[in-house]
Amino acid sequence: MLVNADFSRRAIVTPDDYQWVPSPQSGVERVMLDRLGGEKARATSLVRYAPESDFPEHPHPGGEEIFVLSGTFSEGDRHYPAGSYLRNPPGSVHQPASREGALIFVKLWQMKPDEKERVHIDTRDPSNWQPCGRRDICPLFYSGTEHVTLQRLQPGEPLFATEVTSAEWLLICGQLKTTDQTFEPGTWMRLPQGRYPDITAGSQGAMVYLKTGHLPDKPEEA
Repeated sequence: MLVNADFSRRAIVTPDDYQWVPSPQSGVERVMLDRLGGEKARATSLVRYAPESDFPEHPHPGGEEIFVLSGTFSEGDRHYPAGSYLRNPPGSVHQPASREGALIFVKLWQMKPDEKERVHIDTRDPSNWQPCGRRDICPLFYSGTEHVTLQRLQPGEPLFATEVTSAEWLLICGQLKTTDQTFEPGTWMRLPQGRYPDITAGSQGAMVYLKTGHLPDKPEEA
């Protein structure tokens, strides 16, 4: 299966574009944002857990990155509310579930094989944020060229101040705008190398999950 598989082109999915499809597990649905492969694939998705839904325990040979957007996401006896950022490295095993229901942003098979450490960051904790010019930044992960942050932008502030080697963003709240389009929360965009000065925060500002420098020229299927 190929979804937004040409990484040399801009890809965008807005909430109006969402197509929820069942996962192999009852009560769990997903929106495929990009995907290269079958059920075990290099993939970026939104995943929605109905209340009292779960997956059997399973491994992630290629690793898994998660940001909890709403509800509470659980792994065994560990419970992560909205605003939690998780990285489960290649070879890790977990049993995901949600008692109350949850919506999460998930990236699979996109970690380097030598990544070993589990990461959990509570982005609701003010101590995890730092000022940077007119914006506030919550660092989530950094390794080589890959840089993952949550950013709070002031109204009218550009998302990118300089050229980026590659970028991917998910709008958490507020608005982002270009000269001819306004993006609402839940919009996802993937960008190849280039300059994107026209992407700015709307009149109420914006909070954005932002990943840069992570896309290979020709991603391989998992």
